[in-house]
Amino acid sequence: MALTEFTARATFAKHPRAPRRSLLTMLAVWRSRRALAQLDPRALDDIGVTANRAAAEATKPIWDVPTNWRA
Repeated sequence: MALTEFTARATFAKHPRAPRRSLLTMLAVWRSRRALAQLDPRALDDIGVTANRAAAEATKPIWDVPTNWRA
């Protein structure tokens, strides 16, 4: 058994809703990053984010989130 499969089974056993929460978290991250990528320079300036930083965040994979966001 692969380590990730074991980890997924152990997580599911402890928290039956964890896979669903993880999927919902990834969907929310994808939507947020997609919206961030579509902001114009004025909107980015309003939220205090540079275009380079916004582009870097928008191109991250959906599983690359802060630890406290994970289910």
